[in-house]
Amino acid sequence: MTGLRHGIVILTDLPWREARPRWEAAEAMGFDHAWTYDHLIWSGLPEAPWTGAFPALAAAAAVTERIGLGTFVASPNYRHPYILLRDAVGVADISGNRFLLGLGTGGDGDAQRLGEDLTLKERIDRFHEYVSLLGRLLGEDHVDHRGEFYAVRDARTLPGPARGRVPLWIAANGPRSIGLAAASGDAWITYGGRGETLDAWFAHVSELVERLAEAESAAGREPGSVRRVLSLDSSPQFSLASVEVYEEMAGRAAELGFDDVVAHWPRTEGPYAGDERVVEALASRVLAPRTL
Repeated sequence: MTGLRHGIVILTDLPWREARPRWEAAEAMGFDHAWTYDHLIWSGLPEAPWTGAFPALAAAAAVTERIGLGTFVASPNYRHPYILLRDAVGVADISGNRFLLGLGTGGDGDAQRLGEDLTLKERIDRFHEYVSLLGRLLGEDHVDHRGEFYAVRDARTLPGPARGRVPLWIAANGPRSIGLAAASGDAWITYGGRGETLDAWFAHVSELVERLAEAESAAGREPGSVRRVLSLDSSPQFSLASVEVYEEMAGRAAELGFDDVVAHWPRTEGPYAGDERVVEALASRVLAPRTL
């Protein structure tokens, strides 16, 4: 696993006074990046209290110094790309340019609560327009755009351009969005998405890696130029069940060419249930402070 970077997701279902020690510990333990979901409500914890991702990341930025901080992932479901630009630039500034903008198509849970009912094709079409417009907003000033889903008129982006300070980590599993990640992303995030056993899941992940390499070539980029990020806990096995399980899964990811793996902070029950002592043991056996 030499050179592999390690990330951890910290959900926003806890008050900040309880969540803050986790963000601080993630940095002290040597994680390279820490993330949180960007939802109005998450289907995995539908009855849990939930707070916004960007306030949590801004607060985390204020109490850390090195660790990367990001959305895992933001989507078009309830944030216009111009508004997302402002939030992203704000957290990038507070964090000293440690912000990592994870983006994805998004499911329909948040959208339906806001009265939307789009097909999967429509959501993917919207995501492609979203990334294209966001790319312009990150790199230009006085932006005009009128598309199928979004419009801006003379959008000012000062103090931009921010493209060099806000990397785009694009989550994608399907062919079209993998092509988008290959063409426009600094990094590609995948959750694998299929397989009832760990072996079957990794076999599907391997297929997706091959698809990304083909998409990179089609986009005129060298295979391997897009950073590869694997969400371990989308598999049938919770990665932090033990240090041994984590080492096995991270090692398999490294063999497939992944640059980064992301796990979830263990919870006392429900999704990602586990023992926080595993994270502490992982820090002493696997992690080491690094510069992102």
